[in-house]
Parts: sequence; structure tokens; C-alpha cells
Amino acid sequence: MVLLSASVCGLRRLLKICEGYAVSHGLRYNVTKSQYMVFEARNSKLSNVPPVSLNGALLDRVQSFKYLGHIVTADLKDDADMERERRALCVRANMLARRFARCSRDVKITLFKAYCTSLYTCGLWANYTQRSYNALRVQYNNAFRAVVGLPRYCSASGMFAGARTACFHASMRMRAAALVRRVRASSNTVLAMIADRLDCPYITHCCDRHVRTGVG
Repeated sequence: MVLLSASVCGLRRLLKICEGYAVSHGLRYNVTKSQYMVFEARNSKLSNVPPVSLNGALLDRVQSFKYLGHIVTADLKDDADMERERRALCVRANMLARRFARCSRDVKITLFKAYCTSLYTCGLWANYTQRSYNALRVQYNNAFRAVVGLPRYCSASGMFAGARTACFHASMRMRAAALVRRVRASSNTVLAMIADRLDCPYITHCCDRHVRTGVG
């Protein structure tokens, strides 16, 4: 579970509630697996942060942690998570290329669509460098070449068009659009508030990405 608070004082109060709930229900939190993170504001690094404890034990402060498979960092950048997905994509593509080398082209394309186009949590990426983005794009293209058995330097746009398969940019747009639709259709009041704000950074980012990659 994750607790979010705008202050250390508020976080301590939330932890006290959790401790009381655990005691009343015969539960116990694993302190060794519990950590806390301070999100940086405008590139300011806070060094003197009051200690945070759980069940009397001080928690370690970390700069990144993995939550439900997604890497969250203190600077709120997505480069680390994009690198995680790039590595995972490489592993999946090599596995498919090795195990299904003798299958037909149609089977290989179907396997690629099923295992390599999901780009796990890519809809959440909003703050990353062009270098990380390009590295993942190149890996995506190379993954398709490896699975289908195409030459390394063949045209990326041509091979995806010929296989009727979404290219990297199209996959990113579809995942982002799907998340935006889910947020806007949600009955959750917090998500509805985010979706209704015209100045929401994430919604603006998704719309800008559609425009930038969808024309020209």
C-alpha cells in the first residue's frame, strides 16, 4: 500500500492510523520492506527531513521504488521506468524469436502484438528525456525485426505498414488515449476532478503528444 501526504506531519498521522488498524485486526507491517520518499519540488533537494517511523522503527528514505511494476522516482521523471520497459521488451522479443523461429510470419506477428506492444504503464509517462524515448523506440523496432526475422536496417515504417501492426508512436498514442478515456469515464471524484481540469499537466501532455506525432 502507498500513503501520500503533503507534509511529514500528515504522513505521520496516516501511519498512526495504519498502526492502530493493524493492532485491532491482528496484523503487523513489515518494517524492513517499508520506505518513504520525498518528492522534489522545482528541482529543490530537501536534505533535512524529519524522521518517519513505523511501529517504532525508523524508515529508510529512498530516491526510487517500484510500485505495481512501475518505477517511481523522487524527481518524478520517467526515464528509469522507460529503461525498465526497454529491458523487458528486449527479453520478451528475444524469447519469442528463439522459441518460435519456425512458426509462420502471421503467427510471429500475432505473438509480437500480444507480448511486445503493451508497453506496460507507458500511459503514465509524461516527464522523460528524448534520449530515453528514442532508446525505447529503437528497441521496439529491433524487437519486431528479431521476432519476424527481418534485416536489422530495413525500413521501420515499411515493415509495420506491411504487417498491419502499430508502430511505436501509434502504440504510445493508443495507450495514452486509452488511459485518458478511462480517467474521464471514471466515477471516482478525484479522477473526475483531474480530468475536468484544462490545465492538467498529464492531459495536456497526452494531447500534445497526439498532435506532435500525428501530423507531418
